[in-house]
Amino acid sequence: MDARDESGIVVGGPVGGVPGRWPRSVGGLLRACHPGPTAVVTLLVAGLAVAAGQDGPGCVLATAAVLAGQLSIGWSNDAVDAARDGAAGRRSKPVAGGAVTARAVRGAALAALALCVPLSLLYGALAGAVHLAGVVAGWAYNLGVKSTAASWLPYAIGFASLPAFVTLGLPGRPLPAWWVVAAAALVGVGAHLGDVLPDIADDLAAGVRGWPQRLGPAGARTLLPVPLVAATALLALGVPGAAGALALVVALGAAAGGAVLGRHRPGAAFLAAVVVAGVDVALLLWRGTAPV
Repeated sequence: MDARDESGIVVGGPVGGVPGRWPRSVGGLLRACHPGPTAVVTLLVAGLAVAAGQDGPGCVLATAAVLAGQLSIGWSNDAVDAARDGAAGRRSKPVAGGAVTARAVRGAALAALALCVPLSLLYGALAGAVHLAGVVAGWAYNLGVKSTAASWLPYAIGFASLPAFVTLGLPGRPLPAWWVVAAAALVGVGAHLGDVLPDIADDLAAGVRGWPQRLGPAGARTLLPVPLVAATALLALGVPGAAGALALVVALGAAAGGAVLGRHRPGAAFLAAVVVAGVDVALLLWRGTAPV
């Protein structure tokens, strides 16, 4: 007989224990946290903290808080979508594929959230409140905003909170430059388009009608580089000399090339967006969080 969680998804072998079941569950739990985006965002914040001149303990605390927040968002996403993924037969998803139970993923999400709260506030009351607002936005996306025309908003809020969180935790609690926060929000909008783009057809079949799904694959692919190039333009304001102008030229060139090639090669637009996003991240790390 198969062991199943409350949603009826197979989670293991015969009841009574099968060698390797728990390692498989741990692996499934790690995959359910969306390890790629979680690692990228966490490393970005660690780099921003170093670039901003934060001391060692402060860098560790900021990084730990963001890691906990990202883990909670990633796990809650898979927990909320467990039934839908199972019905759609998405076996690549850890819960739907039987690698871990929905209950375990939900418990991990709540535990990570509980850890995120004190870690964020220990970095600073105001900074922590800003970061927690970004984490709440991520949970709101998972709990239903993803299916609305405002699905871009939690991404914008979440990404904008990151440089503000790092800066507000510095000695003296300086405010981050507005254009850094605005650029981070635009990167978040681009990340939303890029994250959803491969799954638009499946999402529409499942009844998920967020902003990218309403645009459709072609519309989302065409729009993808726009917020990222806009972010480059804002970030270039803070880079002295010709470096900022060069970064903007590279971003515009990549976006234009992706738009032209994307008519015949759909993957070209996404690749161009990755290049532009890379330029934006480089500018962010070079300039730091630019406190005013």
